[in-house]
Amino acid sequence: MDDLPTAQFHTMSDGTQEDWDAIMTHMVPHARSGGARVLEHLRLLEGDCGGFAVDRLTHCLQTATRAHRDGRAEDYVVMALLHDIGDVLGAYNHPDIAAAILKPFVSEELHWIVQHHGIFQGYNFFHFLGLDRNMRDQFAAHEHAAATQEFIDKYDCPAFDPAYDTLPLSFFEPMVMRLFEKPRSSIYKKALAEA
Repeated sequence: MDDLPTAQFHTMSDGTQEDWDAIMTHMVPHARSGGARVLEHLRLLEGDCGGFAVDRLTHCLQTATRAHRDGRAEDYVVMALLHDIGDVLGAYNHPDIAAAILKPFVSEELHWIVQHHGIFQGYNFFHFLGLDRNMRDQFAAHEHAAATQEFIDKYDCPAFDPAYDTLPLSFFEPMVMRLFEKPRSSIYKKALAEA
């Protein structure tokens, strides 16, 4: 892409149509390859056990494998795969990172599940850390609370089993690539679709 034109401004307030046409020649292929970058980042979880019986990548793969084998839709399976992708960057807010990555590509329900899964999973261990294990109760009346609890119980919670027959990342790669091809919502959706 080194031969593509580049913008000439040094401050965005000086940008011209020609500058933004040049920027879009870079942005369109960059945006469309988002799935590949997400998969590359997910691979950073490999080998990092963080004290668990399986590494973080295996945990994500097991969560997605369980969702897939349970007949969940492809976007749900990808959400399950990526729910802990933020572990590398956000020790204090990993669900928020995963939710931000997925937000343009999934339904409001799936976004809510991934954003709140940490609090719901906390029921199983917060009390060992001196935290309130019932923190999730603040969301009991929320329309997606039951779906989030189901995600935890069926897929996230049991996905730390070294003996589980886990599908490899290569199985999920096409699903990730399809999901990240086109956003459902984004302030840039129209501009990228027309480019």
